[in-house]
Amino acid sequence: MSFRTISSKNAILLDKELMSTSVGFSLDQLMELAGLSVAESVYKSYPPKTHKKMLIIAGPGNNGGDGLVAARHLKLFGYEPTVYYPKPSSSFKGLETQLHRFGIPIITMNTDKIDPTKQKFIFDENVLRKLLEESDGIVDAIFGFSFRPPLRAPFDQILKMVKQENEQLLKKKLKPIISVDLPTGWDVDKGPLPEYDEWNLFPQVLVSLTAPKPAAVEFVRLAHNSAAKGRIRHFLGGRFVSPAFADRWKIDVGRYVGTEQTVELK
Repeated sequence: MSFRTISSKNAILLDKELMSTSVGFSLDQLMELAGLSVAESVYKSYPPKTHKKMLIIAGPGNNGGDGLVAARHLKLFGYEPTVYYPKPSSSFKGLETQLHRFGIPIITMNTDKIDPTKQKFIFDENVLRKLLEESDGIVDAIFGFSFRPPLRAPFDQILKMVKQENEQLLKKKLKPIISVDLPTGWDVDKGPLPEYDEWNLFPQVLVSLTAPKPAAVEFVRLAHNSAAKGRIRHFLGGRFVSPAFADRWKIDVGRYVGTEQTVELK
């Protein structure tokens, strides 16, 4: 394999060090650079000329935050993004405000219609189905390297539906999935687990952030063995690691060219 990986345990420790006083990054900075690299990877793979309407499905954690940032950059790159954000996080209100300012629709269902003070998720499959049908591509920004299977409600319903709908839609039109750091539903260190096959997404593009996780090795292996291997791409993004920092953590610095924020791993 042509790239080194970092385990889920070490990825958590690495992130903590990046945001420590000795390194000095803030979460906002890391998320901005990660989201920009995701948007750039989308642009390199599926430009707005052919895939203008992008649906970003954002989870409640940092992976979802990366997706919100990516949506803003996609708008600036000429796309028409829509964000499906079922369970918004109070930590990312600023990112939501930015999206509103850019006129990017945010679809969320996190309020009980009878009692708005209750944070009760109301899942409407017709809403999600319409969003999937109208999109040209899907950015999977639901869960990242801190995720541990199995998926719980409501995201088990969402992933199952995304997988089913996308398999149907792919027969009519190329409607790719771009996963942020990890395909949602996969085990970070093992890849897709057979017992959870009903919601295991297999994206056309994986954007590893900071460093690939062990599941990326399985992604590449499965891509190589698939009939669609010529259309499967793997990018590395998150251009905020110095060579010395990378050496200490035994990861690779991407061979970025010029102002690129993402590099394809062959």
